[in-house]
Amino acid sequence: MDREVPLRTTHHPRRRAALIAAAALTLTAAGLTGTQLASAAAAGCSVDYTVSSSWPGGFGANVTVTNLGDPVSSWRLGWTFSAGQTVTQYWNTTLTQTGAAVTAVNVSYNGAIGTGGSTSFGFNGSWTGSNPAPTSFTLNGVTCTGGVSTPPTTSTPSPTTSPTTTPPPPATNAPCDIYAAGGTPCVAAHSTTRALFRAYTGRLYQVRRASDNTTRDINALSAGGPADSAVQDSFCANTSCLITVIYDQTPRGNNLTQAPPGGFSGPAPGGYDNLADAKAAPTTVLGHRAYGVFVAPGTGYRNNTTNGIAKGDQPEGMYAIFDGTHYNGGCCFDYGNAETNSRDNGNGTMEAIYFGNNKVWGTGTGNGPWIMADLENGLFSGVNPGYNANNPSISHRYLTAIVKGEPNHWAIRGGNAQSGSLNTIYDGKRPNASGYNPMKKEGAIILGIGGDNSHGAAGTFYEGVMTSGYPSNATEDAVQANITAAGYR
Repeated sequence: MDREVPLRTTHHPRRRAALIAAAALTLTAAGLTGTQLASAAAAGCSVDYTVSSSWPGGFGANVTVTNLGDPVSSWRLGWTFSAGQTVTQYWNTTLTQTGAAVTAVNVSYNGAIGTGGSTSFGFNGSWTGSNPAPTSFTLNGVTCTGGVSTPPTTSTPSPTTSPTTTPPPPATNAPCDIYAAGGTPCVAAHSTTRALFRAYTGRLYQVRRASDNTTRDINALSAGGPADSAVQDSFCANTSCLITVIYDQTPRGNNLTQAPPGGFSGPAPGGYDNLADAKAAPTTVLGHRAYGVFVAPGTGYRNNTTNGIAKGDQPEGMYAIFDGTHYNGGCCFDYGNAETNSRDNGNGTMEAIYFGNNKVWGTGTGNGPWIMADLENGLFSGVNPGYNANNPSISHRYLTAIVKGEPNHWAIRGGNAQSGSLNTIYDGKRPNASGYNPMKKEGAIILGIGGDNSHGAAGTFYEGVMTSGYPSNATEDAVQANITAAGYR
């Protein structure tokens, strides 16, 4: 299979976090003239077309248009595919295709582009044989030619254009927008680091400080933006803080709170599990400081009364971003679907992402850690209980981990959350063991623990979602492109 390379302008070269190709192809792209403000308006632009991910028969692309000339109030970008590619999904634009010709038009919030400003959109597509990048673009009907041009003026000098303040580019679609566009909307979305919807501005998590036991909600800094960590830093200065609530960003209210006792009692009063130290997992995302959820053994979060989470054999998907270097062999560092009574209710009553190097139930190659599926009474790395050779040890500093399931079909996928694409680790039938087909999922949500409140595990969680329906690989690949572009470091 050919792997596509990114297409960039020579005027504004950029390095994309989602870049997966080995070389760059340069496109000179200028000559933008939108709705001109005067008869002598200067026009010019650069276009950055980047293939952000590629898989057999499909690809994802990001397109950024930068205005080098006078401000425009709307835009229409056109190009032609040369190898029969077809657009299947798009975001931050309205996109149409007639034969090989593609036209992308602004949506309500990104039509205006000031001088020096830019706007971005993305899409997924299908291809067969090869996937060459477009070689020419038009913006508002004008072919991009490589410079800034000014049409002839009359003998009366044109007035000087007033300086234009360029607004920040709007947020691109976030993971839950991408899942919704793929027909598998988020029914739970948890993150202490950033908003997981493009328009989300609400609460991400709550902290409680030790000095006076008061609490404070930490919101997104802006729509689709990072956590407002300065609020935590100020509130928790000179004292310790614990994360008491991880809010669900969907309207379903599937918040995660301190896990109650179940098959095992936790170390906190009343048999509850410990809460995470709010300062223990600092990180950077979207260029801002943020904090993850540091799970030491004995720490756990849970919601046993959820809304909209898959039950029985209903299809679902989930992903999580973990610290791939923080793990142990304890049971069990999970995120996902579990029993509603915090007890082991038998084979198939769970479906959660597991990460660690526990070797009791299942292993992959090497010494771990591995991404596996906790399906209750088994950590599965493939179709067979125990060893599965196709499940590699994987320990990226920031790790994307995916588990998804539907009737007699499930998959594990994973990759580096800082760059590159996802790898499919397993995709096939339910395990060759009694009780897992059909599944008997109960619909609780856990983080950092097993379904029966086993709390011996260690790990760090940054963000994760659960979906209604079985997501396509293409949708997950688009989510991965968003994750890598978020710039975890």
